[in-house]
Amino acid sequence: MTDFEERYEEWERKTEHALKKRPERKTSFTTSSGIPVRRLYVPQGGEKRELRRYLENVGFPGEFPYTRGVQRTMYRGRFWTMRQYAGFGTAEETNRRFRYLLEQGQTGLSTAFDLPTQIGYDSDHPMARGEVGKVGVAISSLADMEQLFDGIPLDKVTTSMTINAPASVLLAMYIAVGEKQGVPAEKLGGTVQNDILKEYVARGTYIFPPKPSMRLITDVFAYCSEKVPHWNTISISGYHIREAGATAVQELAFTLANGIAYVQAAVDRGLDVDDFAPRLSFFFNAHNHFFEEVAKFRAARRMWARIMRERFGAKDPKSWQLRFHTQTGGSTLTAQQPDNNIVRVTLQALAAVLGGTQSLHTNSRDEALALPTEESARIALRTQQIIAYESGVADTVDPLAGSYYVEELTDEIERRAMEYIEKIDEMGGAVQAVEMGYMQQEIRDAAYETQMAIENGDEIVVGVNAFRIEDEPEPELLRVDPQLGERRREELAKLRSGRNASAVEQALNRLREAAMGTDNLMPSILDAVRVYATLGEICGVLRDVFGEYRPAQW
Repeated sequence: MTDFEERYEEWERKTEHALKKRPERKTSFTTSSGIPVRRLYVPQGGEKRELRRYLENVGFPGEFPYTRGVQRTMYRGRFWTMRQYAGFGTAEETNRRFRYLLEQGQTGLSTAFDLPTQIGYDSDHPMARGEVGKVGVAISSLADMEQLFDGIPLDKVTTSMTINAPASVLLAMYIAVGEKQGVPAEKLGGTVQNDILKEYVARGTYIFPPKPSMRLITDVFAYCSEKVPHWNTISISGYHIREAGATAVQELAFTLANGIAYVQAAVDRGLDVDDFAPRLSFFFNAHNHFFEEVAKFRAARRMWARIMRERFGAKDPKSWQLRFHTQTGGSTLTAQQPDNNIVRVTLQALAAVLGGTQSLHTNSRDEALALPTEESARIALRTQQIIAYESGVADTVDPLAGSYYVEELTDEIERRAMEYIEKIDEMGGAVQAVEMGYMQQEIRDAAYETQMAIENGDEIVVGVNAFRIEDEPEPELLRVDPQLGERRREELAKLRSGRNASAVEQALNRLREAAMGTDNLMPSILDAVRVYATLGEICGVLRDVFGEYRPAQW
């Protein structure tokens, strides 16, 4: 028996044992013609050298290097989490949208916060004027968070929160809502994005300088490893890097370089890598080049597995596994002929599924124009459900494995991404590369090249620079109440007048003392949240101690 045959038989034995605990969705899988669909397809014969290379670079799902997926049976066991991103206006309005999406079959919540919330300002701050509730839900206090999840049991859903600079504060609010529902922290499941490096690189919703920002991130790592063990403490995000104009290779390289920086910061602080690494997660974009996206996801898993095992010496296989959420490409959507976006999103979602994503958000057709209507959000969710239940692509693991094109593309993406990572290492790591403006300039150059290709017609965007329609009808769009800012100011004034002012002052003073020292800040933030100190007040204390980040001019 060859090495390959022995490894395959061993994989089958382990998989059968695992199925006793977590059986597959169905007892048998077939095509529409009744042809049986096997769990896994592998090379049939071949030279020893080819099979050895397969074992080293491709392998089996659920095993190092995880090229074919992080679970042994992938979607035959259960589908990816269908986690539609939602948030606009008030907590009450967003709560209604959450309930609607859950009723439509969504299996997880994903929260969008408005810009004031993302940069640590309350809705009544002068900097918030004109932006309250526009691109996400406005959250200023625990009272808002209670309303946001009213009637939604936090032990029955998992929640992803796209929040970065003030991630520790929003996580504390979520924990406090769980306490009020009688759900202990150890039963909460979800993710905070908590990825500040990509904010400096691509997105811009930063507050504090890099050093204290990294402290806040590692505080969350340490706190959750002990108190909230099922929480994903960071979602290392390539999504926004791609949205800023990066190529697929740059998205992968810069995301993993940032991941390396976070792991190194936690290790330098004294944390054991296997205590926190299993709860790291990633967030990637899915664009239109179908095969490149599939190959990117496969390369990402393999690269991270090797980085964690070889660079950081992680021993726990869960520390080697790159688990990721995918969102379809917002920057690929067009305001012209918005129904075309349904097709784009379908291709992107299919690439994410064939690439082995753990959860997925599909953008709505009208998001190049406004926040999505309920009808558009429903079509986006139905897109995922049709892929899951009708296409058959989830019936076998990694069905594109072995394609000459896909395997070579996977290898080439990995090679080019590693060249970037090695260059960033030479600069001293991702933090230094950010401070030098290296990643930012690479992204700007790539974005410029793409825009020039569209403008000169080398790259066709249907409905934009080809196949246009004159006098397009205006689609129905969602509008946020323009009076929302004034109502929020009134609500916050009422909150402040009705809470225990002395308790708030004491909690904020304790937070200030902790911030000036070296203690983990999560307990102090949680204490402040519980007495209804606002997001702006908590971030204001941290601004006083840490200062604010001001980007250099390159």
